[in-house]
Amino acid sequence: MSRNKDPQSVLLLTVHALFMLSGALSGTFLNVYLWKSRQDYAMLGWFTIAQQIALGITFIAAGKWVKEYNKMNALRLGIGVSGLFYLCVLWAGNQAVEYIWPLGLLLGVSLGLFWLAFNVVYFEISEASNRDWFNGWLGLLGSVTGIIGPWAAGLIITMMHGERGYRFIFTVSMIIYAATVVLSFFLRKRPVQGGYDWLEGYRKLKESRMWRHAVGGLIFQGIREGVFSFLIFILVYVATDQEAKIGQFALITSLVSLVSYWVAGKWFKPHRRSVGMLVGAVLLLIVIVPLLWKVNYVTLLILGIGTSLFIPLFMLPAVSVSFDLMGANSDNVEKRVELVAVRELSLMTGRIAGLLIFIGVLAFRRDPSTITLLMLLLGASPVGAWMFMRKLFSWKQHAA
Repeated sequence: MSRNKDPQSVLLLTVHALFMLSGALSGTFLNVYLWKSRQDYAMLGWFTIAQQIALGITFIAAGKWVKEYNKMNALRLGIGVSGLFYLCVLWAGNQAVEYIWPLGLLLGVSLGLFWLAFNVVYFEISEASNRDWFNGWLGLLGSVTGIIGPWAAGLIITMMHGERGYRFIFTVSMIIYAATVVLSFFLRKRPVQGGYDWLEGYRKLKESRMWRHAVGGLIFQGIREGVFSFLIFILVYVATDQEAKIGQFALITSLVSLVSYWVAGKWFKPHRRSVGMLVGAVLLLIVIVPLLWKVNYVTLLILGIGTSLFIPLFMLPAVSVSFDLMGANSDNVEKRVELVAVRELSLMTGRIAGLLIFIGVLAFRRDPSTITLLMLLLGASPVGAWMFMRKLFSWKQHAA
């Protein structure tokens, strides 16, 4: 049986899809829920920074556990802590904005545990020959959950008139997380290989030019992600004052993403990655330009559709080449847990850098034109990511 049809691969994709569905249901509206209590972009920025700090610390601290003990338990704990996070949000209610840092740290721990374990298992189950296929399916399933989750949640919140609707979808997310934990027990325990090397990341940066290029590219990739992860949906809510419009926005953009990831997964081959990534990075910047004229639902929808259409061109090569680098030789494969931690810490560094730029500028000016110009500045970071990672594409072709 080919590895891309291995039942364990399908099961891992299912666990990922359920985790993403729960996040799409509640995570899409979490920042809006906080925004309705306090209209403060900086507050949301600090909430996201708290998540990223906890994410980084968890990747470092949990790396030893994932490598030397049971990575599947780390995956399950990450899902369980996600459910605990929404339980805390339900408990805090409208006062959740008073607990931005502890809530952000708790969410970061849950995401750190899940994504560290998931990425390691993903690396073990996939290989260079089927990684674009696997990434395509991850994107497809992410798009499907992005279609169902926010659209349904937006309707529910609107029909249940606000607070009751939010509490309902947060409860549903908790139930889905619980079901995902149960399903994860059908994933086989992965073999343990060697001890955890705390200094592996430092050595790779010191000794390997390719890893320095990879880390640089990942940092630039993270700069855009940190701010755009919460800002777009907030802008849609500010422009429309309707949760249902956020659900509609997510429905349309995810439908586009569903098609674009399917096409990209079919089209992408290793020799096309460099050109595809550059074209995607440039187009991701261009679709922000309409906001210079006016920030309304139409221009935001242009941004959302354009991003969904072109982001597979950027993301598939960016993800594939960094994981290919991890599998370049037997030493890298043996150090896969440490190298996954290096990858995520690099992304975290970029996200925090982008968020600090965002918060720093808004400390002086908060008008809509400033926010748009900030989006253009931060939205150019994928081009910087390509400038670093293109070295990896040429290395890959040379090695082949």
